[in-house]
Amino acid sequence: MFPSVLPQPRRHAAADIPVLRWGIVGPGWIAERFVQSLNTQSQQRVLAVASRTLAKAERFATQWGIPHACGDIDALLARGDIDAVYIATPHNHHFPDGLRALNAGKHVLIEKPLALNAQQGQALYAAAAAQGKLVMEAMWCDYAPKYDVIRQLLADGVLGEVHTLLADHGEFFTPDHRIYNPDLAGGPMLDLGSYLVSLSVMVGGAPETIVARGTPAPGGRVNGQTSMLFTQGPSLHSVLHTTLMSNTPGGAIVAGNQATLNLEGQFYAPGNFTLTASSGGNVLHWEEPRNRYDQLFHQAEHFAWCVGQGLADSPRRSSSQVIATLAAMDEVRRQIGVVFNEEQ
Repeated sequence: MFPSVLPQPRRHAAADIPVLRWGIVGPGWIAERFVQSLNTQSQQRVLAVASRTLAKAERFATQWGIPHACGDIDALLARGDIDAVYIATPHNHHFPDGLRALNAGKHVLIEKPLALNAQQGQALYAAAAAQGKLVMEAMWCDYAPKYDVIRQLLADGVLGEVHTLLADHGEFFTPDHRIYNPDLAGGPMLDLGSYLVSLSVMVGGAPETIVARGTPAPGGRVNGQTSMLFTQGPSLHSVLHTTLMSNTPGGAIVAGNQATLNLEGQFYAPGNFTLTASSGGNVLHWEEPRNRYDQLFHQAEHFAWCVGQGLADSPRRSSSQVIATLAAMDEVRRQIGVVFNEEQ
């Protein structure tokens, strides 16, 4: 039955969110926004930052009021006043840096993707289990209010039987950007395509069949664009496209026989969507400011809540969902012939 109002996003009670002492590994662009969001929107405390050079760590610490700067990850991990580590290094460093942090006895939040492939992802979860610590992927949209409303609509069966998911995510990058660098696991799949595959897995589960086609980027060193068709369950087709060579609308549609969700671009970021009944003309609107990375604190608060509850896995972004997403991207890359340096 079509609802009269949209469900409200759910938040953890403030009393149930412990204040963790955070260390930042990789003081780059996304780490800046993560720290700013924590400092302005949460009670979480950032106590230390580590970089490959002490000077860069010190600049970041000064900019964001962080008490301690470390010249390498091991110096940060040796600190006894760090409860949790946020890994924001390049994609191909997520696995070794995350593993090192877990083995040092820290809880670990790793920027998306959790690892380069499903095998590395499974190894991280195994290490977390062995250490009795939490490892979680920072797929930030999954912890934001908008996605919680969407999850509730899907769980309540408001869309009916879902048949179609259409989504794209394309951005134009100049050749000097790291996304063109094969030594940093370049190409659009891990940066842009992970949002597409993750949404598809959230809606329909792990794909049963995958067809993928790719085109090299100019210069031929990395993949430039990829199109994917997933089949899931009895009737769902997910049609997904990503590119680093042009800007695309970036929207998504999830369509069932009872209702359709239309997510404005960029579909994964804060912004608007509509829920439209398949018959009768009923429409509901979700509207929110496009405040993007101001909402990064939601993932830190959920992470802290999981730690406070003693959970080994996140109920919002479970290990099974992360591994299914990585495995799907592994198969896509196999079909388009993309092998990262660390996999050779």
